[in-house]
Amino acid sequence: MDSASAYPSEADAVLFDGDDLERRLANGEAVVRVFRDAREHGDAILMGRFREGTPARILVGLRAWLIDQLLQRAWDRIMDAACDGLALVAVGGYGRGELHPGSDIDLMLLVDDHGLDGRDRCIEAFLTFLWDIGLEVGHSVRSLDDCITESERDITVTTNLMESRLLRGPEALYEAMRTATGPQQVWPSRTFFEAKWNEQLQRHAKYHDTAYNLEPNIKESPGGLRDIHMVGWVAKRHFGAETLYDLVDQGFLTEQEHEDLISGQNLLWDIRFALHTVAGRREDRLLFDHQATLARQFGYTDQDHTLGVEQFMQRYFRTVMELSRLNEMLLQLYQEVILYAEDREPPQLINKRFQSRKGFIEVTHPNVFRRYPFALLEVFLLLQQHQGLKGVRASTIRLIRAHRHLIDDRFRGDLRCRSLFMEILRQPRGITHELRRMHRYGLLGRYIPAFGAITGRMQYDLFHVYTVDSHTMFVVRNLRRFALPEHAAELPFCHTIMQRLPKPDLLYLAALFHDIAKGRGGDHSELGAEDAYAFCQKHGLSEYDARLVAWLVRHHLLLSMTAQRKDISDPDVINEFADQVGDRTRLDYLYLLTVADIRATNPDMWNSWKDALLLELYTLAKRALRRGLEHPIDNDELVRETQTQARRRLKVKGLHHMTVKSVWRHFTDDYFLRYSAEEIAWHTAAIANTRDSDLPLVLLDGHGPRGGTEAFVYSQDKDHVFALTVYAMDQLNLNIQDARIITTRNGYTLDSYLVLDDDGNPIQDARRKEEIVARLREVLSQDDLTAPSRRPVPRKVQHFNIATRISFVEDPGNDRTVLELITADRPGLLARVGYTFARCGVRLQNAKIATIGAKAEDVFFITDQNNEPLQRQEQFDAIRETLLQLLGEDENLAEQATGL
Repeated sequence: MDSASAYPSEADAVLFDGDDLERRLANGEAVVRVFRDAREHGDAILMGRFREGTPARILVGLRAWLIDQLLQRAWDRIMDAACDGLALVAVGGYGRGELHPGSDIDLMLLVDDHGLDGRDRCIEAFLTFLWDIGLEVGHSVRSLDDCITESERDITVTTNLMESRLLRGPEALYEAMRTATGPQQVWPSRTFFEAKWNEQLQRHAKYHDTAYNLEPNIKESPGGLRDIHMVGWVAKRHFGAETLYDLVDQGFLTEQEHEDLISGQNLLWDIRFALHTVAGRREDRLLFDHQATLARQFGYTDQDHTLGVEQFMQRYFRTVMELSRLNEMLLQLYQEVILYAEDREPPQLINKRFQSRKGFIEVTHPNVFRRYPFALLEVFLLLQQHQGLKGVRASTIRLIRAHRHLIDDRFRGDLRCRSLFMEILRQPRGITHELRRMHRYGLLGRYIPAFGAITGRMQYDLFHVYTVDSHTMFVVRNLRRFALPEHAAELPFCHTIMQRLPKPDLLYLAALFHDIAKGRGGDHSELGAEDAYAFCQKHGLSEYDARLVAWLVRHHLLLSMTAQRKDISDPDVINEFADQVGDRTRLDYLYLLTVADIRATNPDMWNSWKDALLLELYTLAKRALRRGLEHPIDNDELVRETQTQARRRLKVKGLHHMTVKSVWRHFTDDYFLRYSAEEIAWHTAAIANTRDSDLPLVLLDGHGPRGGTEAFVYSQDKDHVFALTVYAMDQLNLNIQDARIITTRNGYTLDSYLVLDDDGNPIQDARRKEEIVARLREVLSQDDLTAPSRRPVPRKVQHFNIATRISFVEDPGNDRTVLELITADRPGLLARVGYTFARCGVRLQNAKIATIGAKAEDVFFITDQNNEPLQRQEQFDAIRETLLQLLGEDENLAEQATGL
């Protein structure tokens, strides 16, 4: 709305020289070329000015003016007397006088009561000419009746027409359209406001109600340009405002708030203008393809603990957070004036500091926060305790924002403030809503300064899809959902554990602090644990509780890293993990925090396999703790117990115990340690009914205990079984989550792969299963091993420079060598690893597959052909060189191998 001040009042001869255009036309030059040259010349001038530092707030108006000149002259040249009764109208953003380099030029051709009446040829000629000279035009042709009908049907049309400008044609026709679609005729201001508010809620929901994701949309995301448009549309419809500054005159904005609003809009305009320039087209998403380039253009450079692109994005995120706050406050004011104007109910007193007016909480006096600073926290507690309240009155939001400076060391040391904060975390309802509201109003980062430091902070990777503060709020939300009965069906086991936690507020504190030290340098878990412990002590928690919260922050990655990177079928791994946890209470807290954390880091990362994997580790650790750390799980005991349970299941299936004994006689203890009794019974029954001539045996089970589809392969052992299998799975576009490789004493292999389809779900379709089984049997029946072909790397992954790291570590307890591969994730990665093992004479015994955003962190437990650990440096060098060659990486650029 405020771009009009930048719109030229008279010709800019440098940007567009109308006399020169007419002179060239008079000299007989081709019309299309003359107009195209004028457009390209003007655009080049604008681009040059932008590179020289001219702000976009000026350039968007100049570009709209440039297009006006071209359209008006083209109209005058093409439209003859037969085309009278047509009006050329700019609508939408162009109607506002704003045009970014890639923006569509939205036009409406308004026809009078006579309709087209043969004038369609004029319209066609005009539009064809515009396209010929290189203008991206969006157009509609409407009569007055069409405008009324379309406006009544679609509020978006009404909004476009509200922002229209007449470029050429009968002014009376244009004014008739404005009157016919005005608030007195269609969409009265109350109905308009309700509809636009619902529209914004739906738009925000598409972006999970947060602008803080990896590739935000600067126009449509919460806090983006569309939110500013929303404020302007309602102001124009209800108050007749022409600029956002009119809201200051109306008393809806203070001078400072208007300055903040315009400052935020200007930054978004600068970013959008640069984004269109870099992309060479309309692009409103801050894609990875452009973020680093834009950061450099805006002057950001890498620092010790923060990349330049992260600094740039933090400025963007903090800007849209401030714009979101202003949007909320203004819409709240509109709601009071438009929707509740007739509500004459007197305010209802809550206490001497607060009252309820029209269902919204407000202060009883403008000086409440100055007299009682602790009321800055009390307001959020009252919102939790009075469920009938719909929110905070806009005038009180403004007062809260104006008094944020009162939250200082003295405020934080006030016993009343500390008690109020802890009470907020201990309420049965509204914890997530009020913490988020505190964050939106800028209070949470004031009360916990370390939290203020992570506000808007992004991590430039594909794993963390939200900023650190937004991620933290999602973790708290996830934990709260575990506690609420209405969400119990989402993750029933988590709900059950949550019900028995003695103090859930300790879990919420751990969530608030688990990533609070990101970006400081050093181990964020250790630094965050120190912050959490100090906070708990200052807030009157017992020594035990303070240490528990600090322990959770320090070890919040322990469960997930153990499950995803270690062999949890190894009793020693379970015993070590259980020893680190110490007791069942800590295990319960850690399990819930881990699930909530992973699901809040990247929604695409959570799947049934990860759910089952964490549950398996939790169950095994709980069992170890139950029997006592002084009585660790014994391998022999575990094998006997698993075999007994498997026999019971096989007996039910009707399999004779001698048949079972015959199948198992060559199986090693390793097999019974790595598989559950249910899986062993499934394998055994199938093997017992399969002849050697029918091998390889391939089974698929989408309902197993491991949360994915288990592909089980039983065949005579040969050198390339793993390589052939992963090669076939790569061709089938299966995502391998886990691999268990077992060799029997008599030369057979028992291999199991946990796979998911491309959508992250187990394979359900019967035909798809048949295709997988047939392809695996076909490939495993061959001996020839084909080097995997390279496939295109996904767009997002290409922008992360992840050095490949290959390390080797001894695993003496299991007579294996551990190979850790950290590299950029890419299609066919495991197929290349398998091919490397085949080329280098390596046997795979087990694998842990973990993809963290753009990074693959895979662990392989390997031996030589004789099932012995690798010993010689030349073996390690051969694996490293072959793998780097297949990955297409220069060995000199990869990080040096560590370990053996």
